[in-house]
Amino acid sequence: MAVPKKRTSISKKRIRKNFWKREGYWVALKAFSLSKSLSTRNSKKKICTTRNK
Repeated sequence: MAVPKKRTSISKKRIRKNFWKREGYWVALKAFSLSKSLSTRNSKKKICTTRNK
């Protein structure tokens, strides 16, 4: 027979949500930094601009 699970506390839910948001923040920051370096031509990464057929 199925037994209902205990409810997750609000504080635990908030911690998990903030952790998830923080991860997205760092990814966005890294993408912005890369785009900024590409626009100023100071990039150390090689990005292929030609398309292969």
